[in-house]
Amino acid sequence: KRLQAELEKYQGLQKDIQKSVSARQKLDAQLNENTLVKEELDRVEEDSKVYKLVGPVLVKQELVEARSNIQKRIDYINGELKRYDKTIKDGEKKQDSQREVLQKLQQQFQQMQVKAAAKA
Repeated sequence: KRLQAELEKYQGLQKDIQKSVSARQKLDAQLNENTLVKEELDRVEEDSKVYKLVGPVLVKQELVEARSNIQKRIDYINGELKRYDKTIKDGEKKQDSQREVLQKLQQQFQQMQVKAAAKA
């Protein structure tokens, strides 16, 4: 029973890590997209008109404001990426220690089976 409980705990850790990795990949894609937008905005001349998509409507936006918004978004995404990196690293450490617990329990279980077989 204990082996089963520890195995379920290990599988739970695996799922948590996978969720974090998936979320991190989405953030990475967003960062790439926002970086491309920033590069495009940096190429735009100062007197150019810039529009922002709000729902189904394009709304005029000041270039300085657009650049500021995109930089804030990039900074936020970078912060979230660092947070997910730490979460993933911590999860992997927990998973490693849980794997060791499982291995010890499996060895104990096998030793008990050998002893039981020897008595029979």
